[in-house]
Amino acid sequence: MYDEDSRLCYFNPYSFETSDQYYLVGALLGLAIYNSTILDVALPPFVFKKLLMSSSTTREGAQHSFARFNNQHTLDDLAEYRPALAEGLRQLLSFEGNVEETFCRDFVVSEERYGQTINIELCDNGASRPVTNSNRQEFVDLYIRHELDSRVAKQFEPFKRGFMTVCGGNALSLFQPEEIEQLIRGSDEPLDVDALKGVATYENFRRANRDIANPAEEVALVRWFWDFFTAADPKMQRKLLSFITGSDRIPAVGATSLVIRVVFGGMDDTRYPVARTCFNSLRLYGYRTREELARRLTRAVMDSEGFGLR
Repeated sequence: MYDEDSRLCYFNPYSFETSDQYYLVGALLGLAIYNSTILDVALPPFVFKKLLMSSSTTREGAQHSFARFNNQHTLDDLAEYRPALAEGLRQLLSFEGNVEETFCRDFVVSEERYGQTINIELCDNGASRPVTNSNRQEFVDLYIRHELDSRVAKQFEPFKRGFMTVCGGNALSLFQPEEIEQLIRGSDEPLDVDALKGVATYENFRRANRDIANPAEEVALVRWFWDFFTAADPKMQRKLLSFITGSDRIPAVGATSLVIRVVFGGMDDTRYPVARTCFNSLRLYGYRTREELARRLTRAVMDSEGFGLR
């Protein structure tokens, strides 16, 4: 499920996918870590805490403790994914008047299931229990647990099992949730363009049937590209990185582990730059001026649809 406000995804409790498919998604995230590959899946940060939240998890008969994480979701966790709902619950908690008369709420939540609105009780006889000033904190706690935990347990458990199948082990207990997120999604720290330039590779830049030793210094087209990248504002730099690699983030271990391939595509300067994100490859053509490269590259980056999970 996708939230427009947070632009994050979370598990759909009423999807038609089988538990095996959620298991495979969890394994895929584990493989992203194993292969040092960025997989920019826009999950809320608390999901990575939730992965490590169990008191113990079993892999090949061994027990690994993750008890240092509090097995309790908070309003801050909910706000990461559904900020509007979290703000409404905060207003309920801080309201100074008569909660029962003003809000007229019971311990019930309404949600849509396959096109029909259903009511779910948050506790025994919840439909007969009004929310009052004295029990509103309990209502909020139950609401958060329902939203982030119990309603998605059928989807999350196989997802976690798939992840732990690949990554479960003693080493996992050494990481914080935000570090797990960085290993999967990459880092959003400011880009070090010089570091990217230092490890870039080049193809098809030839002179007299021989490869040019250092295109970044000897070929004007390549110099223009890196000058454009360096001079761009941070937002444009992220868009350009996303255009080339499929993600606007860099690996958690740093930009030097992200190798961009700059390929010369020929002298047809009417074509726009082309990216092959599977190979972190950017194909440039024989643009005759710095301004023409900037115009073509900007148009290609800004008008491309790209990839994303929504």
